[in-house]
Amino acid sequence: MTGSTTTKIIATDTAELFAAAVCRAAELLRAGELVALPTETVYGLAANALDPRAVAKIFEVKGRPKHNPIIVHVSDLEMARRCVREWSPAAERLAKSFWPGPLTLVLPRSPEIPEIVTAGGDTVGVRWPSHPFMQAVIAECGFPLAAPSANLSNQISPTNADHVRNHLCGQIALIVDGGQSQVGIESTVVDLSGGSSRVLRPGMIHSEALAAALGTGAFAVTESILSESVALKSPGLLEKHYAPTARLVVCSWKEEEDLNAQIAAYRAHATGTFVIAHTQIPSGTNLGGVSVVPHDAEAYARALYAELHRCDSEGAELIVVEALPEGPEWVAIADRLERAQS
Repeated sequence: MTGSTTTKIIATDTAELFAAAVCRAAELLRAGELVALPTETVYGLAANALDPRAVAKIFEVKGRPKHNPIIVHVSDLEMARRCVREWSPAAERLAKSFWPGPLTLVLPRSPEIPEIVTAGGDTVGVRWPSHPFMQAVIAECGFPLAAPSANLSNQISPTNADHVRNHLCGQIALIVDGGQSQVGIESTVVDLSGGSSRVLRPGMIHSEALAAALGTGAFAVTESILSESVALKSPGLLEKHYAPTARLVVCSWKEEEDLNAQIAAYRAHATGTFVIAHTQIPSGTNLGGVSVVPHDAEAYARALYAELHRCDSEGAELIVVEALPEGPEWVAIADRLERAQS
């Protein structure tokens, strides 16, 4: 997409506004345009997944690497099955357990899905989102939507319409404001295209829950968060991703003196340093700011990206994030922080 365009932001907080927004979004998507839409994970930059030229605009607007595939979003199981060549028993079990919701299934792609969506690979990631607006738009369109996060490539995913506006205003025609994303980080991605199941990108549906849904001993579900040099099967596998403009570090401290010493070692100005903490809360004296986020994985995930956006908007030079607790429910958040500081 060249040049600039007027970006309109429309609300959905009454039945009339919701219906009007669905109609306008579907109209633009049918015309091959891009629309930023809310989902329960993060906001997505959507295009008709069956239109290669529309999908190409996603890569152009985001500055997205051409080898990074895009997840396809559907409005029901029938549409999901049309996107793939094989619908396995494992896919059926996981879909029945977690769809609609923050789970992406990687399966052999249907010829109907253009190669640009899958970055030339033979598999496609498919998800049925639970956000009512996203569901309504896909159903109105009658075709699946390719929709990565609605931000510039490698930067922090947006969890509200203002975040999208800050990244993409003037680049797309429409941003639909569907409120704050309720999951807050990207979906779990499970590869079912081989002989066994594996997690390509961890999310808030963690491996123990997946294994339970698949049946004990039926399939191996392992965390595999490795970059693949050819034909990536999923987004979120690149070493650097989900990153704020400021430098981000994760560390532990016992008292404020310890924290201050670590900040000094990073050669950052105290006034340009923002701290995100959950247990060891500093006073914030001389710091740029201190945010306290919940000591609960689901609530933490909802808050994380918004806090990183805020730090960037307030001119942070360094963002210090308190190290996370252990446990399977924290794996996805730890993954995002690891990639953000790479």
